[in-house]
Amino acid sequence: MQAKRNGDISFWYADLGAVPAPRQPLPGNIEADVAIVGAGYTGLWTAYYLKKARPSLRVAVIERQFAGFGASGRNGGWLSGGFSWSREKYLKTSSRQGVMAMQKAMAGCVDEVIRVATAEGIDADIRRVDNLTVATNLAQLERAREECETIRSWDVDPGRAEMLDAAATRARINVRNVMGGFVVHGQARVQPAKLVRGLAAAVERLGVPIYEQTTVTAIAKGSVTTDRGAVQAETIIRATEGFTAGIPGEERTWLALNSAQIVTEPLSAELWREIGWDGHELLGNAAHAYCYAQRTREGRITMGGRGVPYRYGSRTDVNGQTQQATIDQLHAILSNLLPQTAGCRIEHAWCGVLGVPRDWCTTVGLDPRTRIGWAGGYVGLGVSSSNLSGRTLADLILGQDTDLARLPWVNRTVRRWEPEPFRWLGVHAMYQLYSIADRREAAGLKQTSKLAALADRITGH
Repeated sequence: MQAKRNGDISFWYADLGAVPAPRQPLPGNIEADVAIVGAGYTGLWTAYYLKKARPSLRVAVIERQFAGFGASGRNGGWLSGGFSWSREKYLKTSSRQGVMAMQKAMAGCVDEVIRVATAEGIDADIRRVDNLTVATNLAQLERAREECETIRSWDVDPGRAEMLDAAATRARINVRNVMGGFVVHGQARVQPAKLVRGLAAAVERLGVPIYEQTTVTAIAKGSVTTDRGAVQAETIIRATEGFTAGIPGEERTWLALNSAQIVTEPLSAELWREIGWDGHELLGNAAHAYCYAQRTREGRITMGGRGVPYRYGSRTDVNGQTQQATIDQLHAILSNLLPQTAGCRIEHAWCGVLGVPRDWCTTVGLDPRTRIGWAGGYVGLGVSSSNLSGRTLADLILGQDTDLARLPWVNRTVRRWEPEPFRWLGVHAMYQLYSIADRREAAGLKQTSKLAALADRITGH
């Protein structure tokens, strides 16, 4: 099924009425105390907390397109406070207490984002909801139990996660062939473009200029060079997430992984009675090539997944346009989980990129020698993680020895990705193996396919 619209950045901007007109570019050479490259969630949260902590600080944000052009305006709207990265990898350089503190801090981002949105008058369709992961075969059910138990064993509040049997899961959302699942409480749904545009306006009200239509060509100690001039600053923050590979010298720092979504027409009240979903839960599944979905403010369903997972050389899409094969794949996932929607129109499809470090674990830091900082590699959890990044970077920039500045993801570095064609081959091999594993499990394999473990070893997932 073809979508009525493909690209145009994302449905979230169509929901706003149009893609925003860009702000003015950098007017030439300027000076600042802090220069932030990238006007997505990470850069804007960093600017927000810096100016709140020290209003006299001169902060400037430089953006190639417009604030919210990247993943911040295209994501699935999961304000999850989630922690899906390997706790064991962080544990190698930290303690169990430190990793638990990081998980608690991540979970606290939900309340913090809602607090700021309320204080700044940002209407982002925020609704507190649960996160429901469903299992439709025995292997998925086994993984759901394992993941639920992992969350409970590391969380300071084990009651945040609980298993559901088939009947309890179906009572929430009438998923076909559901065998059970688990729910995580204390999360929220958002309209991502509304959130990032509202945050950009709040940052401007604090006196931070956002220079759009300005392409950064080099980042070095004390200087950001662009096609419009240079910004001299003592501290520079690289907040480019999935677009990091496009910066000279950063081609192998993080891999640009693709993710795509489709959105249906608004569903009728009768159809919603068949589906349920009265709690507006965030919906995912326990497949290896997992999906993510939400019920929107106006009664649509968005469904997201990897589609074509990676473009050679970490290339990015053109204004969110995705392939028809990806639209077909996402429509099939939606129809398989919720066959009630089979006749619904697909009104919009789009895609974007997210940053993936070599060990698939997010990081934030500031080099004390160069005063160049970074945050990202969120691997799909950026709506909430970026908020913690902004608060942490503000503490690091201001030299404050806080609990956030001591979390185990701070100043954590990993090796770079392999050059092409090896990373293209590795990522595509991983997702091909995931696909085969999912098919074998759907056909009746009772335990997690060993092919999935092989896929993880190939890329360090």
